[in-house]
Amino acid sequence: MPAVRAKTVSELLGLPDPPRTGRERLVAAAIELFYRHGFGAVGIDQVIATAGVTKTTFYKHFESKDELMVAAVQRRDEWESLAWDRAVRKLAGDDPARQLLAMLDVMDIWFNDPEFLGCMFMNTAAEFPNPHDPVHQAAAAHRKRTRDHFRDLAQAAGAEATPSEVFADCYTAILEGALIVRQTQGRNDAARVMRPAVEQLIRAYLPKAAFATRAAKGPGVVPQPKAGARPRGGR
Repeated sequence: MPAVRAKTVSELLGLPDPPRTGRERLVAAAIELFYRHGFGAVGIDQVIATAGVTKTTFYKHFESKDELMVAAVQRRDEWESLAWDRAVRKLAGDDPARQLLAMLDVMDIWFNDPEFLGCMFMNTAAEFPNPHDPVHQAAAAHRKRTRDHFRDLAQAAGAEATPSEVFADCYTAILEGALIVRQTQGRNDAARVMRPAVEQLIRAYLPKAAFATRAAKGPGVVPQPKAGARPRGGR
């Protein structure tokens, strides 16, 4: 089977469905603005103008900016979780070990996008560090579900319950480390340089799936990508 050709972020992840209602337009506009500028720099009036709705429409659906912020993070969580799962399966099929490696391939394409602005959920948690803040909690819930998904993949690949928890913690730390290296150091190759660590982790905790860590140019691995389309959020 030939290697999967490199794709742009939009080709891999797709785009959210166009908003059809006033509320959906507000949430879509908020996601775009908050991701690009941060929450504190964006006011309600800017969101309303970008969404093309009235202030009456805003207050029909949201009592405050805080409520809109939570809705925006939750909506991005819903869409992004499905989009990343779909993209990984395009590259790795249903094999859980290959999916764990394909996650790096998707990240590599995203990291090489010229308008990469970091992970929306990590950015959100950093901007709202109080763990009791509803906005922080919405972002943290996404990261927790993502970590638990990695645990489930490890179990599907043959890991027992306790080792799969350790694997998920270590794997998550590696991927989040890659995000930090990309965002703070501008290292477009951050996902690639983390690959050997992930391969060692798979060999240590998923020995029956060790075949998935063979030659990096094997089936299903994406070639080094060129800069693509703008990401619509971040993992």
